[in-house]
Amino acid sequence: MADETDNGGARAPMVWALAVHQVDQGRSFAELIVEVGSDLYPDLMEAALDSGFTLAAGEPPDTSGAVEVGEGRVKRLALVGGRQTWEPDTRVEASPGWLAAAEGRGTAVLILVPPDTWPPGLLELEPEERLDVFTRRFERELRAGRVLHGTVSVQRRGPLQR
Repeated sequence: MADETDNGGARAPMVWALAVHQVDQGRSFAELIVEVGSDLYPDLMEAALDSGFTLAAGEPPDTSGAVEVGEGRVKRLALVGGRQTWEPDTRVEASPGWLAAAEGRGTAVLILVPPDTWPPGLLELEPEERLDVFTRRFERELRAGRVLHGTVSVQRRGPLQR
């Protein structure tokens, strides 16, 4: 879902996608993929690196980042010990499964992708085609070393469930 962020008055498109990653053993984990526009991308990458994010390869490291959730949605992403925040202008709904996985572990894996990873018109495609198109773009960015990841804490703002 497309959103905008307000980071010190700067505005640019922001896309958030939430998924639940099933594992063979143990608890599932919540995953949050975030893309910001080219105007905010350098700031987001700097904040992510300062928070402990690394190139997306292997296990995501623990970071000082946090995602705040409440009322059934993602409310804010905080990086650099809370000094940098990223808030959507529209609701970023979280499924009950995503919320349960986030609450169960107390963390989520945050994946930061570069601008234009989500191609225009992606949401108008059929679900299977949408997944295929996004996966190809994501894998291209991953191979190019432009994707960062890290584990962030999940913090409640009000009730976690709706």
